[in-house]
Amino acid sequence: MLLQDQVGWKDLDSDWLDFYASIGVDTIHLETRGMVSEEGHELNISEGKISSQPLAQAREKVEAKGLKLNNIFYSAPREIPLGLDGADKMTDIWCKLLEALGEAGIPMLGWNYKPMGNFRTESATGRGGVKYSTFDYERYMKERDPAKVYSPEVSEDEMWERMEAFLKTVIPVAESAGVIMALHPDDPPVPEPLGGVWQICSSVEQWRRIYDSVPSPNHKMLFCQGCMTELLGEGVYDWIAEMAGRDKIAWVHFRNVKGQLPCFEEVFMDEGDIDMKRAMQIYKDNGFNGPFMMDHTPGFPVGMDSAKLGKAWANGYIRRLIQDVYG
Repeated sequence: MLLQDQVGWKDLDSDWLDFYASIGVDTIHLETRGMVSEEGHELNISEGKISSQPLAQAREKVEAKGLKLNNIFYSAPREIPLGLDGADKMTDIWCKLLEALGEAGIPMLGWNYKPMGNFRTESATGRGGVKYSTFDYERYMKERDPAKVYSPEVSEDEMWERMEAFLKTVIPVAESAGVIMALHPDDPPVPEPLGGVWQICSSVEQWRRIYDSVPSPNHKMLFCQGCMTELLGEGVYDWIAEMAGRDKIAWVHFRNVKGQLPCFEEVFMDEGDIDMKRAMQIYKDNGFNGPFMMDHTPGFPVGMDSAKLGKAWANGYIRRLIQDVYG
C-alpha cells in the first residue's frame, strides 16, 4: 500500500525529497504547471516544448531518494474547454506530452478540466488558530468579482462537446503510450456555471458520463475525497465503492471536510464529517491499493513551517490508517 505526496519541479533539488523519504512517503506527485528548466533542457508544456529527457531526469532524481515518481500534474489548457483559437494545437501538445511521459517511464498524468480554477471565500479559523480553506456559496455569489467571470458564458453543452472530443483524441494516445490520465473533480463540485463556465466534473451523473463516453483502462479519476464529500456528504462512501469497484481510481486525495455544499470547510482529517478509517476500508474492500495522498493542509499560524508541519501530521495519520486497514 502506497503513501504519496507532492513536490514542485523547482523543489526537486531541495530537501523535500529527503523529508518525504524520512516520514515514509512512497510515491511522488510532481507539479509541472508553468515553466520549468532542468540542466539546460527546457520544458514548457504550454508552448509545446516537450521532451522525455527532462522528465526522465526528474524520475531519476526521485528514484535516487528511494521514492517512485507516480505522476505529473497539468491542467487541460483553457483553449480546449473555452473553445478558443489554438484548441487543436493544444490538443496536439497534450498528445506529445503523453508520448514523452511514456518514454520517460512516468505512468500517470493528473489533470483537470476547470479553466476558471477553484473557488473559495474567506477562510475560517480552526483549532490553534489554523486557517481552513472555506467555501460559502451564498457569500461567493454576493461577493464575486464580475471581472473574474468569463463572458460569454460557456454552456453545459459546449463543455461536454469539447470534453468528449478531447477525450476521443487523447485517450487512444494515452493507451499507446502506456500512461493513465487521472481527472480531478471541480472544486467546489457545483454542477452549474461558476465563474461564467459550466462545471461538468462535479456530480455523480457527470462522472458516470465521463467514463462511459470513452471507456478505457487508461481513463481514470484522481479521486479527491474532499471534493466529493463537499457534494455528497456521507454519500461519499457509496461513491468510493462504485468508483473503486469499477477500477476507475488512479490515486486518492485523502482529505476531510466539515459541512457540505452550499457551505464547507477543509479541516484536519480527524475532525471532519467522514470516518476516514471507514472510508479507507471501503477502498480496500473494493480492490483499491493506493496511492493515498494528503492533498491540502490547514494553514498554520505565521512563524510556523506550515507546509511541513501539515504534511508531517497528515502523512503520519494516513500511514497509521494504512497499517490498520491494509496491514
